[in-house]
Amino acid sequence: MSLAAESPLQSSSSSEDFAALLDAELELASSDTSPNEEEAENEDENDLQEPRTKRRKVEDFESLEDLETPTAVETNQEHIGTSAVGKNDICPPHPGFFKGLCMRCGQLEEDDGSGVAFGYIHKDLKLGTREIERLRGADHKKLLREKKLVLILDLDHTLLNSTRLADISSEEEYLLRQVDSMKDDPDRSLFKLDSMHMLTKLRPFVHNFLKEASSFFEMYVYTMAERSYAMEIVKLLDPGKVYFDSKVITQADCTQRHQKGLDVVLGAESIVVILDDTEAVWHRHKENLIQMERYHFFASSCRQFGFGAKSLSELMKDERESDGALATVLNVLKRAHQMFFDPVVGPDTSRDVRQVLKGIRHEILQGCKIVFSRVFPSKSPAQDQPIWKMAERLGATCCAEVDPSVTHVVSMDTGTQKSRWALQNEKFLVSPYWIEATNFLWQRQKEDDFPISNLRSRNA
Repeated sequence: MSLAAESPLQSSSSSEDFAALLDAELELASSDTSPNEEEAENEDENDLQEPRTKRRKVEDFESLEDLETPTAVETNQEHIGTSAVGKNDICPPHPGFFKGLCMRCGQLEEDDGSGVAFGYIHKDLKLGTREIERLRGADHKKLLREKKLVLILDLDHTLLNSTRLADISSEEEYLLRQVDSMKDDPDRSLFKLDSMHMLTKLRPFVHNFLKEASSFFEMYVYTMAERSYAMEIVKLLDPGKVYFDSKVITQADCTQRHQKGLDVVLGAESIVVILDDTEAVWHRHKENLIQMERYHFFASSCRQFGFGAKSLSELMKDERESDGALATVLNVLKRAHQMFFDPVVGPDTSRDVRQVLKGIRHEILQGCKIVFSRVFPSKSPAQDQPIWKMAERLGATCCAEVDPSVTHVVSMDTGTQKSRWALQNEKFLVSPYWIEATNFLWQRQKEDDFPISNLRSRNA
């Protein structure tokens, strides 16, 4: 989120930040009693511009530990209760809780299941639905003023690839010598995480990507990994805490098993873009997602996903920085940002980045008419097949039978009737990888690079 200097939600490590959290961000008393929506809106903006001084600040306590003592809590309850809602009154609804106590009235939490834990901001922080909406609304306005959107970044296979030392193949043993010799190289991309017995390889262009993206996006990390691992990786990506600070969401923060969700992100869904290699974990937010081509540097990564081919490390190769996955997607992000804030379109507040992404994607294969041949079972409904849907999202028209207007036949076999028709009528005959590569790289790929004859070697 983008509360920067005004908000402690950027950090959870100091008592000063936590005091500001209580004092500036979670005070709803005046906005709850606003006579109309306009005044409430003005007060929301004031929350971001200057700290509240209506009640005793919690920063009078020397540390967070002081807040944990009964005396400190009782004192804080008394001061909060007398200023905002009246002594011994309970505020309806509670904006949020710290260690089970309402941050405004000091009452003990009665958990009705409606709140959301924000453990990555502070392990004991929980916010109510109404307060989450208020914070998102205020942050939305601030980001639009700054001409920024929100970018959610996955870690493994998106920004990097990691492997256990025990899983290194014989052809990768040279990496162990290499990583030891590179310890003092500030530009190295290979790291040994001794405490976790792992090797981590950063994806080419990742540092330039983060630097450029940060100028027009507020960035979060969101990973299904455990927090201890995620924080070690973030130290490699952002040692100066310039890009993420406390905005690192991990497995323990998810509210639904095996799913990632924007319910724990304090950013409006209409301005959120997600980069992740796994579509399935974003079931509720597919329209926000740009699916990344997986980065398989290590052999263990190839084995994990069932690829029989040698890994990049075994081939002693890597993606190119100039036109690799991150450089390519950065151009897509820049275009989406430019289109979102295009002054010709209309007011920023009415725009939705999901529609922008949909429009960009739909232009890629516009004008292409595709027929599939022996790509999926003939008895299965063609319109329900993932590759059919993918082609349509890219702007192509898909059909079941050939006719003179067809431009491409996508097949696994050159011997089918439709494949022979394509060759006889000088139509493009390509493998399914052509559509997949086009989808990952967000630009139409050269058909000659995806002949059907390559399928056997790709699957070998």
